[in-house]
Amino acid sequence: VQLQASGGGLVQAGGSLRLSCAFSGRAFSTYAMGWFRQTPGKEREFVATINMGGSQVYYSDSAKGRFTISRDNAKNTVYLQMNGLRPGDSAVYYCAAAQYESRTAYVPRQYDNWGQGTLVTVSS
Repeated sequence: VQLQASGGGLVQAGGSLRLSCAFSGRAFSTYAMGWFRQTPGKEREFVATINMGGSQVYYSDSAKGRFTISRDNAKNTVYLQMNGLRPGDSAVYYCAAAQYESRTAYVPRQYDNWGQGTLVTVSS
């Protein structure tokens, strides 16, 4: 399995970005997908997850109401639409895949595969 995250960049506070994560290698629809973020010196932080079929989503408190996770199983891609960005959202964002994970996957150890990360910088 390979995950390729993209869409990061520099944006002003209040702005928006859409992250994408292209999945390849196995049956995408058998994987729950998640987004995490990390800043230097801190642990990887859960942002959002979506189940295999795309019918259930779950967000961190900081992401709720501002971010939207979605997936397109025909395109083997998961997205993270981020609106109302704040400087505190600045981090490297990682997508992750968890095969056959039917529980809400909000901790890193539930995931089998990780992408390389994409940097999001929000200026004040």
